[in-house]
Amino acid sequence: MRYRENPSKAACFVTGIANRENELANREAFDRVELNGRAATADDLRTPALLNYGHFTSMHVHGGSVRGLDLHLQRLDNATRALFGVPLDVAAVRAFMRQALRGYAGACAMRVTVFSKALQRDRPSAPAAPDVLVSVSAARSGPSASLRLKTFRHERAFPEIKHVATFPLYYHRRLAQLAGFDDALFVDEAGCISEASIWNLGFLEGDTVVWPEAPMLEGVSMQLIRSGLRERGIATTTRRIAPDDLGRYRFAFLTNASCAVLPVASIDGARFDIDPAAVERLAACHDGHPLQPI
Repeated sequence: MRYRENPSKAACFVTGIANRENELANREAFDRVELNGRAATADDLRTPALLNYGHFTSMHVHGGSVRGLDLHLQRLDNATRALFGVPLDVAAVRAFMRQALRGYAGACAMRVTVFSKALQRDRPSAPAAPDVLVSVSAARSGPSASLRLKTFRHERAFPEIKHVATFPLYYHRRLAQLAGFDDALFVDEAGCISEASIWNLGFLEGDTVVWPEAPMLEGVSMQLIRSGLRERGIATTTRRIAPDDLGRYRFAFLTNASCAVLPVASIDGARFDIDPAAVERLAACHDGHPLQPI
């Protein structure tokens, strides 16, 4: 496979994300953390700091709206039911989100974390009322060049939940970087590729988009791209992909909330094309979804 050394062609395609200079300037002017609709205090943050039990979703906000907002809210409700045994008041969460955005109409990054100060540590099976922590900061720019991934044998615990136990993700990223790579890619117990540290992964085989078939968190950006592919009549499939199978794919890409489409330069020793046309086509599948007002 050919690898074109052209990092500028591998830039993230996320519509409306501020550039690096604006990001730094905005970070100083706008950084807010609120719990249940009011400014969070140090005491409010004691529970999430000391008890690593909860879940979250992250998104980019553009003028008070989000692509895939319904998917983010559904993710939060599903995980709240699974972790705390109660439904989430989605209308209240949206009100907290709007409150955190007051006075700000630009692009920004938002994270909504659900935990519970009422959770009984010795009896977590008992239903517990959720608390909602909303943090807002300057919009983050993703990596500006394609990434080199190193595989590790690892499966996230309860991968269907975007839970706050992120230690293994960043530790494997650290190990990858210490080995001279950019990020980590996980291989499950069956020896098949699943997901990267904080990314979903896809491939091109001819003009068909191929997603790994393995236990993973199906990210909102991945869901938007997949839906956009179907709407445009572009072939897509899922299959088990072992590291030895990588030679059949000409192009690989990562996707998450901070960067809708980011090309992969290599996985271990397998190299991939950097295809601007493919990036543009995939980005259009993501950006074609309308922004939904919070």
